[in-house]
This record gives sequence, structure tokens and C-alpha cells, in this order.
Amino acid sequence: MALRSTDILTQTPQGLYCPLGDFHIDPVRPVKRALITHGHSDHARSGHRSVMATRETLRIMGVRYGEDFAGSTQEATLRESLQVGDVTVRFTPAGHVLGSAQVSIEAGGTRVVVSGDYKRAEDPTCMPYEVVPCDVFITEATFGLPVFRHPDTRGEVRKLLDSVALFPERAHIVGAYALGKAQRVMALLREEGYDQPIYLHGAMERLTELYKSEGIPLGETPKVVASERGKLAGAIVICPPSSIQDLWSRRFPDPVTCFASGWMRVRARARQKGVELPLVISDHSDWDDLCRTIRETGASEVWVTHGQEDALVHWCTTHGIKARPLHMLGYGDEGEAEEAAHPPLEGEGRERSERGGVETPPSESVGANHPTSALRADPPPQGEDEKGEVETP
Repeated sequence: MALRSTDILTQTPQGLYCPLGDFHIDPVRPVKRALITHGHSDHARSGHRSVMATRETLRIMGVRYGEDFAGSTQEATLRESLQVGDVTVRFTPAGHVLGSAQVSIEAGGTRVVVSGDYKRAEDPTCMPYEVVPCDVFITEATFGLPVFRHPDTRGEVRKLLDSVALFPERAHIVGAYALGKAQRVMALLREEGYDQPIYLHGAMERLTELYKSEGIPLGETPKVVASERGKLAGAIVICPPSSIQDLWSRRFPDPVTCFASGWMRVRARARQKGVELPLVISDHSDWDDLCRTIRETGASEVWVTHGQEDALVHWCTTHGIKARPLHMLGYGDEGEAEEAAHPPLEGEGRERSERGGVETPPSESVGANHPTSALRADPPPQGEDEKGEVETP
């Protein structure tokens, strides 16, 4: 007799818990045994007695928290079945960042898949997402609204390169989250033929070196030297999002402020952050890919975690799929919790935590006075009401 999904996985104050295996997945508080989907700090915290994760995620946690981040660690080989208590566990690529994985749990003829964060778009810095057929699928919904349809990532990178070519006298300062997004932008720039040094804020250095040590070709990435900032006309500089608004960025030659994030699809948010050249580059699935993934898993039941939960639950129910929101606390969106959990190093600015609703964009484009704004073909988001809240479908 098949077990019920709630026999396999339940919700606790610490996070999702498997009683048959006596472990939590991405717990928000220290626990006895934690299975970690990926290295972002809203999913991977220190202080657990035991941690199981992919080799890359364990390395990332070691860099971020120190080698003693857990009492003990166990490396999970991708696609290999492991017996944990009375359940079988398997880690499968999630396509989010280096080392990211979904966790599938099987017992009594029922399979539950916890996706963590995931994306379906191409990313040269991590393994692509793999669909895992299952009975119950637990999905994020960071961009779980129909207004979010991410453009071609390579096209966004070409906008940056076009701007660099147009303004060789200006430095281009790109805000990007330190784990995953920054390295993806670097790798995409290299694939588009950019062979000049890509300068890094000091906060990017250790994780970028980790990516390089994993064989990911990022080219020459020198650290910005404070006294040399005035000489970096025409250069591309990558820094934490907070630093694009900080005094740190103003010391470069006539800087063009850029921000690589899925939230740059919302022009009001870009304007609030003072972004001249928004780059819509997300490490999360957009609406279409969320819906496609749910269909492809064949799941008859879907649990929706952090993000725009209600809209995706509504979509599932209208398509005959049983669904419910989990309303889990402690998880961020597109790296915003990541910034809050890792305060800037000395000399950095501080990123404000913004987890509010999507705001109504103005009729004009962000950075309309920037010649590359003419290259932006995506229309303003639709379906937003006058209060600035995006309507659920």
C-alpha cells in the first residue's frame, strides 16, 4: 500500500521534515540531520549536527562558513540512490547554481521531490535541470506570476557589451549576487567573446576562485584596487547589488550602473535602485517554465513554497492538479535574503531587504536616456493593478 505524501514529508518550524528518514531539507534552524539543496544562505545554514549535500555545495558552505560549518558532512553523488533511515534519497541536478540539486524521497511506492530553487534556462556554470517523475512535487514560485517571462539571457549580455562599445570612456558597474549570478554573467560574457579582464569587488573573489577550481572558464578576474578605480574606463566591474548605490561605485569613471536580476523585469524596481541598464538575468524559472516543469513531472499533487504561491496553486487546480501553498518563512527571492544573511565585507555598502509586492512600472523605460535602452524589446509587465500589486490569474 502506497504511503501518503504527509507520511513522507511534513512541515515543522525548522522546515520540511522526513520522519521516516529523520532528516530536514534546507532547515532554517540548526537540526540533527540536514539535506541541503544548494549553497545560497537562505537554504544552506551552518550549525547542523550532520549535513548531506553535493560535493560542490559542501565546498561552497565551507568557503562561506568555515570548514567546521557542521558536526559532520556526507557527500551525495548525483543520481545515486542512498538509504537514509526507511527512505531512499536521490540528488538530481536543479540547474540553479553550482552544485544545486533536487532531493527525491521514496518510500512505500510514493516519490516526493523537493526542487529547492531551480531554473530551466541554459547556464554554463552548472549542470542543467533534470526532470524527475514523481507523485508529489514541491516547487518554488519566486517568479510565479504570468507577468514574469524572462527574455533570452544571451541577449541581455549582448546589451551590456553593446553599451560598453558605445561608451568606452565609462566603467560599467554590474550588480550581481555573489554566488551563482556573478559567475554566470562572467561565463556568458566569455562565451560572447569578451576577452578583457572582468574586475571584481572583493566580496566576489573567493566564490569566483571556487568556480574556477571546478573547471569553469571565467578568464582573468582581477580584484578592484581602490587606488586604481579611476583608471578603469571601459571596464566591466562586478560587485554586490548594494555596491552599485554605494560610494564605492562612484569612484569609477562616469559609471553606468547595471543590475543582473530577474527583478529587473519590473522597471519600477530598477528605477528605485538607480539602475541605468537593467539586465533581466534570473537563476529562477519564470512562469512558463514553472508550469512546464510541473506538467513534465507528472505529479498529481504540488506543494508551493516561497514566492508567489497563490497564483501557481490556482494554475494547478485549474489544470486538475491538487495543490496547496506552504507559506514557509526564512527563504528569500533572487538572492535578496542572500545579501541580508551575508553582511558586506569592510568597505562595502549594505543591501536593503525588499520582499514587497511588484510595483507598477512607469510608462517610460528605465534608463530611457541611455542609448542601449532602444535595444530593449520586452514590453512593460501586464496585469498589474493600480495599487502596484500584480493580479493573480
